[in-house]
Amino acid sequence: MRRGFVYLAAVVDVASRRVLSHRVSITMEAAFCVEALEEALAKHGKPEIFNTDQGSQFTSLDFTSVLLDAKVMISMDGKGAWRDNVFVERLWRSVKYEEVYLRAYDTVSEARASIGRYLTFYNGRRPHSSLDGRTPDEAYFGKQETAMAA
Repeated sequence: MRRGFVYLAAVVDVASRRVLSHRVSITMEAAFCVEALEEALAKHGKPEIFNTDQGSQFTSLDFTSVLLDAKVMISMDGKGAWRDNVFVERLWRSVKYEEVYLRAYDTVSEARASIGRYLTFYNGRRPHSSLDGRTPDEAYFGKQETAMAA
């Protein structure tokens, strides 16, 4: 943003790299992360395992209770365990270099809309070398797996 920050939470299918849901917020509170999680579960069903880092929004009772109520096993990365969440870290890199750093959003709603358009492109039109040149949508809808990450 020209002034201030926005935060992005995304739920990603590990096998296909597909962004299942996302939210943009101006605060780091857990509510927007919970909303993204609830949308992913409602639209795509529950995974066996949900991996996340140990940020306060992901360790909060509000967030973890959604997973525990759905009987989803929670996996949280340890300090310095970047490899455990590498798929989301790669997404953050793509979002930053292919979208955010190229724009200077004037408003939160502009940031939200532009990031949403980028994630639609990311899922449906951006091929991934790790997916043999397929898009995340092609990989996800061709073969759905049961692991998700945030």
